[in-house]
Amino acid sequence: MLILNQRTTQAPSDSVALAYDERKRSRLRVTLASGFEAGIFLERGDHLHGGDRLLAEDGSAVIEIYAAPEQLIEALAETPLLFARAAYHLGNRHVPVQLIHASGAGQSGGSLRFQADHVLAEMVRGLGCSIRETEAPFEPETGAYGAQGAHTHQANAHAVDPHDPGHGPHRSVPKIHQFKPTQKA
Repeated sequence: MLILNQRTTQAPSDSVALAYDERKRSRLRVTLASGFEAGIFLERGDHLHGGDRLLAEDGSAVIEIYAAPEQLIEALAETPLLFARAAYHLGNRHVPVQLIHASGAGQSGGSLRFQADHVLAEMVRGLGCSIRETEAPFEPETGAYGAQGAHTHQANAHAVDPHDPGHGPHRSVPKIHQFKPTQKA
């Protein structure tokens, strides 16, 4: 079994299509397009995106990751305000959302895709969006603390912990003050 544990930009020799929930896992056994078995072993918290490439531990193969089509809900917003409201309410519930550019005559708002969930679909319909089910690759926004575009994870003394937002190396470690009990007279 191939062990895939390093990112690379080399030309791929094989591929695998993974759904969003699979691409979020740091340990995963997969069957490649060629039929070979492989194990993905990444650092905890590291996510894969469509187009990423992984190098086999022994250097024998480079595997390209594809975002597999999956069942999604697409909420179409007629106006930018409705688009913003739908995005706000989904984001407030920490729902992974893929933003789709507005296209077509008369549509200036855009659309949002999220994993199939009838409760969320009814919520955005209640806000005024039209809803449709679709099957497509799901590539949601990575968020404010995600690695936007750059998928390099090298050791860096100035790296910011994504689970500790706003507390990068420019901030000093808070000091815990010890107070002495006051003497009673």
